[in-house]
Formats: sequence, C-alpha cells, structure tokens
Amino acid sequence: MNTSKPALAVLVCFFALTISAQDIQMTKKDSIVQSYWLVSLGTNMVDDSGHEFSRLFDIENAWNMVPYPSRISVGRYFKNGLGLEAIGSYNKYKEGKIIDRAINPEDVDYFGLDFRVSYDLNMILGETGFFDPYIGIGAGYTDANNQGRGTYNATLGFRTWFSDHWGLDFNTTGKWAMSIDNATNHIQHALGVAYRFEVEKGLSRKGLEKLALLEEMEKEQQRVQDSIAKAEEEARLLAERLQREKEAAELAAAEKAKKAAEDARRAALQNKINDLGNVYFRLNSSYLTTKDKELLDELVAIMESEPGLNIRITAHTDSRGTHTYNQWLSERRAERTVEYVISKGIFEERIEHEAFGETQLVNDCKDGVRCTEEQHSKNRRSEFLIIKM
Repeated sequence: MNTSKPALAVLVCFFALTISAQDIQMTKKDSIVQSYWLVSLGTNMVDDSGHEFSRLFDIENAWNMVPYPSRISVGRYFKNGLGLEAIGSYNKYKEGKIIDRAINPEDVDYFGLDFRVSYDLNMILGETGFFDPYIGIGAGYTDANNQGRGTYNATLGFRTWFSDHWGLDFNTTGKWAMSIDNATNHIQHALGVAYRFEVEKGLSRKGLEKLALLEEMEKEQQRVQDSIAKAEEEARLLAERLQREKEAAELAAAEKAKKAAEDARRAALQNKINDLGNVYFRLNSSYLTTKDKELLDELVAIMESEPGLNIRITAHTDSRGTHTYNQWLSERRAERTVEYVISKGIFEERIEHEAFGETQLVNDCKDGVRCTEEQHSKNRRSEFLIIKM
C-alpha cells in the first residue's frame, strides 16, 4: 500500500516530536523539596563587642564560642517558601574578649531563645541545586553579659544539602535590643548539621515549565498519532474500496465474458439447429413425413448432447383457409412435432410449443395475394428456438 505525502509528513513530524520528547526528560534537578520539618544541631559564635559591623571578622578578639554543640533549632517549612523556627543557643563570653567595647574581666554565660520567620530565596531566584539561601526576621530573648533583653532579629543564611534529608546550615543573625539601657546590639553566627523529615517534594519553576512543555508535546504527539491513525484508516478504507471496485470490475468482466461465451455458444447452437432446417407440412396436413422425422431425429440428437437445452417449437400455416381453421391446424402441427420429439426420449418439460396460425408469414402470400404453391409451402412450417441453456 502506498503512503501519501501528507501521511509521510505526519510521520516525520511524529518522529521529530518523539526525539524532542526524549531530549526533554524530567530529572531529579526538576524537583525540589517544598515542605518539611527541620532539626539542626551545631555551634554558635557571638560577637558582642559593641562595634556593630566594624569588627565583623575580628574572630580573635570579638568572637565567643564553646568547644561543643551549643545551638539547636526546630522548624517547619511550607510550600509557599515560609518557615517557622524556634532556636535555643548557649555560649560563654570569654575572659579577655571585647564585650560592650570593654575587655571582659571574667567568663560570663550567654543564653538565647529566638523565634524566626524565614523565607526561601529560591522561590524568587529559582532552584539553585544544592544551594538553598534564605532570609528571616523574628524576635527573642537573650541573657548576655548578665543582662536580659528582648531582641529584634534579622537573619541571612543558606543551607547546602547533600541529600533530601541531610545538609549543613550557615547563618548570621543581627540582634537589636528592644529597650534595655546599656545593652548593646550583637551578632550571632551559627553553623550546624541540618536534618529534615516528612519531606514533600514538588517541581521547581523550571520543572513546571518543562512539565508544561512535555504535556504540550504529548498532546501534539497524540494529535499526530491521531492524524496517523486517521490517515492509515483512510488509506485502509481507500484500499478496501479500490479492492472492492477491482473485484467488482473483475466480476463484471467475468460475467460479461461468461455471458458473451454463453451468447456465442447459444448462437452457435441456434445456428446448428437452424442448419437442420424447418419441418414443412403438406397443405391442410399435420402429419410428419419420413424426411420430417429424420430432421427431428437430428434435433433429438442435439438435445441429447446438450442436457441443459430447452427449446420452443412454433407452428405456422399459410394464409389459405379461415383464421380459426389455420390456428387449429397450426396447433395440431405443433403438438405432433412435440409428440414425436418426446417419443424419442426427450423429457416433456424441455419442450414448449406455440401455434401462430397464419399470423407470421415469411413472405407476402397473405389473403388476396396470388402466390405459387412453392411460395405457400414456405409458410407451412414448424421452427425451433432455443429458450434455455
């Protein structure tokens, strides 16, 4: 079956879409963690030198920390990028460090309890892989340098994830005292191991775009497949119609050839019967002569060789005598002819007969026309016509 040019175009389009869909596959990078519970454990470093950001990296003189885990947090993060977190921390202001712009004379404990609302910057920046930056604001209570104070907090940090559950958390929090006199603002840095659970994942913005593209390509592939199926169905129906037309044409040709052969055979057989001649009767007679019987014997021989052959015997008279008489006479001639053929073993149902009297003359010898006896004799006849083969 030949494929039409439109069908080929559809196939080319289908294979192109298939290749493109294979090139644009969803991967792990297209999914992000959208909501989870988070627990982190680590250490914290406090800079309460009183110099705000001027001694931000003066680790030796301004940073205070203890040599063991000193910070724990528990939080819940949601699909909209917001997170709620509670943080507890302990530290110790070391003797000799700068605290509130003065040298600290002795070790002093530090306690902090903070609550924070965070926002995942990847919601704005787009998925950045293992790098997960965030900002946060909140409030808390800090007891530092023997002074308790409420604080307003602002945090900048990031987490880096090694798997869907484990990662590291780095952040820096500025803490501003609410209204306590002589209590300075301070900065708290933190580093910890983060573990998240009840993780619910979804698609990143790029993943959603890719999914939308894949869905559109899938629809287009389906449309192309439907077009291919339609084209194949149309081609199948066309092939079936052409096959039916071909078979019908072949059948018609075969029927025509068969009919032509039958007509030719019938014509040849009719010519053979015609070659026998007619049975000619004497004036006012319906009896068969020896010559007539010999002719009918030849007719019987033909019918015996053609078992499917049925004939009609028609009998006629000349125009002399009345119409009624001539009709009766022609019927007698037909009956005697049929009786002879049947007597030779031909079944009666294979022979029909019909009498026409003087109604079918073979010449102009009708009433009132003078004709010779020979001319009249040609009308006194029985003829043989094939009616079935």
